[in-house]
Amino acid sequence: MSSQRPASAPPPGRVIRPRDKYLPHVISTASVLIVFLLIRRVVVSAEQWPRIKAQFFNLDAMIEVFPKVLGGFAINMTVWVIALVVIAIWALVLAIFRSLTGPWFAPLRVFTIVYIDLLRGLPSLLMVLLFGFGIPALQIPGLPRSSLFWGATAMILTYAAYAAEVYRSGMDAVHDGQRAAAKALGLSQGQTLRFAIVPQAIRNVVPSLLNLAVALQKDVALLSVLGVRDAVREAQIYTARTFNYSSLIAAAGLFLVATIPMARLTDYVARKDRERRLQRTE
Repeated sequence: MSSQRPASAPPPGRVIRPRDKYLPHVISTASVLIVFLLIRRVVVSAEQWPRIKAQFFNLDAMIEVFPKVLGGFAINMTVWVIALVVIAIWALVLAIFRSLTGPWFAPLRVFTIVYIDLLRGLPSLLMVLLFGFGIPALQIPGLPRSSLFWGATAMILTYAAYAAEVYRSGMDAVHDGQRAAAKALGLSQGQTLRFAIVPQAIRNVVPSLLNLAVALQKDVALLSVLGVRDAVREAQIYTARTFNYSSLIAAAGLFLVATIPMARLTDYVARKDRERRLQRTE
């Protein structure tokens, strides 16, 4: 006779009362509000607050510059989406290169190790400057001369190095028995990776990849150093013209609107992943 519990049966353990479920959330929310109110009171009571408010939180200035900042922010988000797709593919290729065994694949493994070590050791800002200014200056026939293109390429190459290591950690987490079973079935190394290792690895590392996506969403603002008229650059142009920094606050607000939902999605996926792992161990 099966010992499995019927699907309609309630989960084991004690029933959580509404008070125990909601009271901690209420206390946490109230505590955060109190802290923010105290900080606000200290800031507003400062002698220089009226001057700071006029320079950084001028609503009229924000409304005036908002259309241009929003247009620049569209460039940020376009680069971000394209970069995410390319990074996901290129990083997976790098991770597969590094996981290949056998003497014939040694050049691929060495290339991947050198690539990852170099790109993770160089600051993203330095890569953007080198690619964005250096490669167009070479004027190589057939290559784009757009600073935006090469700046985005630098971001892709840099983040792919980090994402490749995330993929590799997921592949290493797959039990060795999976490889042994695939070998016993007569699968080649490529078939083993395609059908057994890579699908499980991707499921294991989705939360970590989403964290990288959140970081990339903010770092695309580095393209502004190349003169690309993204949200940050548009805000800087307005500031240079009016000596008012409210445009930077408007740009910051747009980035928060984009990154906070992504961060909450990351937390949700991570929680679901933990629940899935716990169910598999029961």
